[in-house]
Amino acid sequence: MRAGHGHAGPVPMSPYVAGMRARIGDDLLLLPTIAVAVFDDAGRLLMAEHVEGGRWSVIGGGVEPEEDPADAARREVAEEVGLAVELRGIVGVYGGPDCRNHYANGHQVAFVAALYAASLVGEVPGTTDGEISATGWFDEPGVAALDTPDWTSRAVADAFGWWRAHGTAPGQPSFDRA
Repeated sequence: MRAGHGHAGPVPMSPYVAGMRARIGDDLLLLPTIAVAVFDDAGRLLMAEHVEGGRWSVIGGGVEPEEDPADAARREVAEEVGLAVELRGIVGVYGGPDCRNHYANGHQVAFVAALYAASLVGEVPGTTDGEISATGWFDEPGVAALDTPDWTSRAVADAFGWWRAHGTAPGQPSFDRA
């Protein structure tokens, strides 16, 4: 894994974040975010390579004002990789020094991320937003060989541990309320 947090260019911003940036400029902005560890039936984790920066991570993004975090998790997976998922549980919550980004445009962001475990349900045609250049299903050693942001290594280790303990065994409760 490569140290540091810089990205090559501007990251797409929601209208809310754009409005905050208009007020505070490049100053540090703390954002609530979600991440989703999507597993297949073989226990492999879906990882996505981001267009900007070329690093691999689980799917994730910001939670909009008044948006339920679980809805944000499903939305981000659909937007980024065109998949529908069933949320199975919360793996953990991540923050701290390795959850901070300094972007090439000068923006600074710190984030707190709730990581959900999820299983694949199907596809959502025509919804991807272009943030992802490649995806792949990886076992734990395969993920360790990828270039990932610092926080991802501990999140991925926790996600694989969660999946080994809970997985998709029949009778496992779903986190989804729908």
